[in-house]
Amino acid sequence: MARILLIDTSTAVLSVALSVDGTVVQERACTEARQQAALTAPLVKEVLDAAGIGMKDCDAVCVGSGPGSYTGLRVGVSTAKGLAFGAGKPLIAVGTLDILAAGVEDKDDFRHIVPMIDARRMEVYTAVYSPDGERLTPIRAQVVEEGAFADELSAGDVLFVGDGALKCREVLTHPHAHFREASPLARHMAGLAEKAYREGRFENVAYFEPFYLKDFVATVSKKNLLAQG
Repeated sequence: MARILLIDTSTAVLSVALSVDGTVVQERACTEARQQAALTAPLVKEVLDAAGIGMKDCDAVCVGSGPGSYTGLRVGVSTAKGLAFGAGKPLIAVGTLDILAAGVEDKDDFRHIVPMIDARRMEVYTAVYSPDGERLTPIRAQVVEEGAFADELSAGDVLFVGDGALKCREVLTHPHAHFREASPLARHMAGLAEKAYREGRFENVAYFEPFYLKDFVATVSKKNLLAQG
């Protein structure tokens, strides 16, 4: 019986779950923005307490590895690494786009699944998936403009899903294009985590880092610039 603690903090939604042999038995989520640093550890405790177990009773910790929010990923991965190290448990990482693709329940209705994580303006983090969850293209940062995903759209219905999907609706006007807002949730990590656990695909707890895809660029507010002037 594999008990795996699941944590995702890669986007605005923070979620934690516990799976047993691939089935979710407890979960908690927070949809309030920028609460990862404050609430990740408390939600982990709530999930474990509700299941009546501690970290020592888990077999592994799985974390959403990105791409996504720089701060969110940093908090989630740091928490997962700390829990895994402290309890002497293996660490599993699953990609954020993989989680989004896994969360589509009616995937057989589409020729391709294209998860999209909002980056900025008309840019998204994305990749193309088959209905059975196979990633068909590399993960990339893409500016969505007219003509994007032309090959996939010409082949049949495509579901664009994620917090970056709806902003592309006015640009991707092909009749085969369908759009759905969604967030990567810990509950959708269960099958991916279970498979990785069975195959022994574990990360180095000491050296694992999130997949940011792009370098973090710090910005200075106009108020601070005025104060410095």
